[in-house]
Amino acid sequence: MTVIVVGYTADPFGRAALEHGIAEATLRGAGLIVVNATSGESYVDARFAGDAEAHNLKVRLEGCGVDYELLQPVGVDPADELLDVVRSTDAELLVVGIRRRNPVGKLLLGSVAQKVILECPTPVLAVKPDEA
Repeated sequence: MTVIVVGYTADPFGRAALEHGIAEATLRGAGLIVVNATSGESYVDARFAGDAEAHNLKVRLEGCGVDYELLQPVGVDPADELLDVVRSTDAELLVVGIRRRNPVGKLLLGSVAQKVILECPTPVLAVKPDEA
């Protein structure tokens, strides 16, 4: 089965990545692996989906009509985890959300986005949420 990997964060950027990942999986007849990883270095990681967010995420995935797997590893580097999942599943595409940057910030992407875009062996779809 063809697989698309989505790097999910519990914010508008992760939700944009999820929606684009679902659209791509539907278009390609692929399965979806959603990865929401955290290094666990702080007590609260706002990008890691807590119980309520994870429940909403599962409801959305169950309703989208695409086969999926949700992974929430703790104690890992999120970029390395995404790259490992892409490689181990022979994924066709990786979808990540990226933040808008001011002119100075455009010189550097976020560390996770930069690493996966530069090191991913498959195409990477980098998306932004709608401005509305």
